[in-house]
Parts: sequence; C-alpha cells; structure tokens
Amino acid sequence: MLARLLVLFLLAGLVPLLGAPGVARAASGCSGRPAKTVEFATGELRVYKSRAHACAVTVAKKPGKRRTMSVTLQARGGRVVSDKGKYTKMAGPVTVNALNRCVRATGAIGKKSASTGWILC
Repeated sequence: MLARLLVLFLLAGLVPLLGAPGVARAASGCSGRPAKTVEFATGELRVYKSRAHACAVTVAKKPGKRRTMSVTLQARGGRVVSDKGKYTKMAGPVTVNALNRCVRATGAIGKKSASTGWILC
C-alpha cells in the first residue's frame, strides 16, 4: 500500500512538468515557443525562441527512409552551429545564445532547402 501511495505522489508531481504550456519539446527537441516555420518541398524548418536562446530543427514531411538532412543556426555576430547527416525524421536540434540578437536558420532535406533570413531582431 505504501508503494502505491509513493507512486501516486511521484506521478502527481510529474504531470505538471509533462504538459507545460507554451513549451515545445517532445516533437522537436527544442524548448521555447515556436517563432517561425518555413515549409519547403520535402519538409519544414522550425525555429523556436526562449528568453536567451534560439533553437532550430529540420523535420521531414514524409519520415521513413534515411536521407541527407541538415539544419544550421547562427546568431548575428556568432558562429554557425549545424547538424548534418543521414536521418529518417529530423536534423537537429541546434541551439545558439540569442539574447537580444537576430538569428538566421537554414534547413535542407536532399536537394530542397529553406532559409529564414535574419529574424527575431
């Protein structure tokens, strides 16, 4: 009986963490609010923004077979952070410090790509 009560208390404490409003984590791997989504022929580039960071992922429209995917993210005045490889569903997440800074992101799947230009300025 004590073990059941302990499990119930633990689960009750985790429920608010699992459904935190305004935070996108599970599907994208990025925390923060969605800031920009750019669709292209084979997928979409998603950019998220929290107070001090920006995060980006490239997500395939049709997950399944392994193919070349990439995502890059750069804060103005900073280095480019990227993730490139052969993935089935998603490239990234990549994160940069973006407190009071513009960022730009690029995503690609195969030969198709999309870019945001400078955003979050």
